[in-house]
Amino acid sequence: MRRERLNDRFVELSSLLDPVNPPKTDKAAILSDAARLVTQLRNEAQKLKDSNESLQEKIKELKAEKNELREEKQKLKAEKESLEQQVKLLNARPSFVPQPPLVPSLFPAQGQAAGHKLMVPVVSYPSFPMWQFMPPADVDTSQDADKCPPVA
Repeated sequence: MRRERLNDRFVELSSLLDPVNPPKTDKAAILSDAARLVTQLRNEAQKLKDSNESLQEKIKELKAEKNELREEKQKLKAEKESLEQQVKLLNARPSFVPQPPLVPSLFPAQGQAAGHKLMVPVVSYPSFPMWQFMPPADVDTSQDADKCPPVA
């Protein structure tokens, strides 16, 4: 009865090792096939473990990089907010260069007569050009030769 159970187990093992072909009856061939398959499966398991370890290391590296990027993003966000505050403060402060006075219609528009001008003294500031406070018609020099012919 013991031999029958062993023989049944060998037939079962043979059918597991090679399910396509009919079961082998040679016990030595069945054992050698089983040993070969076990070795093959162990090698495959080792390769999978190594691959798993390398992937775990890669995951750790990527998580560290992700955390570094988050920290950098937070620093950049804080720097951006600081710069925005500085810009707001600079825009809120009065500038050292005076703005042109807001006096209505000191200079006539281009279609108005020149006799209706108000004369306003021009105050100059040292080392600061005043041409930007002049009306565009006075700054334009393209018509000077026609308006003021040369004296000779």
